[in-house]
Amino acid sequence: MVGENRLLTLLTNIRIIAPQPRLETRAPGTTYMSLALSRSSLSTMSLTSTKPSLRVLNPPAETAEGKLAYSSELQAELDAASQQLESSSPEEILRWAVEHYAPKFTMATAFGPEGMVLIHMLAEIAPETPIFNLDTGYQFKETLELREEIKRRYGIEVELKKPELTVEQFEQANGGPVYRTDPDRCCFERKIKVLQQSALGMYAWSSAIRRDQSPDRAKAPIVGWDKKFGLVKISPLANWTKKLVWNFITQHNVPYNPLHDSGYTSIGCWPCTRAVGIGEDERAGRWSGLAKTECGLHTQ
Repeated sequence: MVGENRLLTLLTNIRIIAPQPRLETRAPGTTYMSLALSRSSLSTMSLTSTKPSLRVLNPPAETAEGKLAYSSELQAELDAASQQLESSSPEEILRWAVEHYAPKFTMATAFGPEGMVLIHMLAEIAPETPIFNLDTGYQFKETLELREEIKRRYGIEVELKKPELTVEQFEQANGGPVYRTDPDRCCFERKIKVLQQSALGMYAWSSAIRRDQSPDRAKAPIVGWDKKFGLVKISPLANWTKKLVWNFITQHNVPYNPLHDSGYTSIGCWPCTRAVGIGEDERAGRWSGLAKTECGLHTQ
């Protein structure tokens, strides 16, 4: 009887703490989590994957100008590495890139959701990686404000790379806004030339493109040679989908451009970007009404 009383007293004093439900948040431009994958599947994909024995490249050869020397042997190595990295997580791909090319490995970002995911990962893997933004002078203020949020959150200062001419000088020299008369030239002068200059002294750069974003990007390798800029181009998120990107942002509370909550699924320069309607392609808001889908950074 005494033993039963002691057991009853013990059970009475035990507090059972029920797990608190976690509020679900909505991925911009989607229905409530119906578009997102379960946390368990994401965790399995990004956290528990076993790192394979990845291919180690030969030491890079340089040209007389200090640039990475392209050769058929280098191309074969990149092709083999890209194939092997197809089954790797973005974190593993970034680690591979850092191990092979740092300190001559860099990242360009337009502060899109994919870029923010990579910045979050690099903040944990290699926060010293130089990251820059091509500041055309036409970016939304919300885009530039996100740069400050990155500095507060991660302690990373994204460098703004600017064209030689200001917007006012550029338009005055060309009789008005070039984005209206020749958008391809506008992109070349305010983006492509700036990246070409920024690439000097670097061996490799990371992009945030996904294969499912557009037909132009559908065949993007994980690792490849970017002949336009004379760099190895690494795309850690090539195999990811929009669902995976926003699931990661939600799970890790990654900051993002608030314009995404207003229907802007792809954000570039304000004169050439609009919100998209229901059922429209993800990049339909870029250069709307023109036979143009890319700025030229990701085309050869």
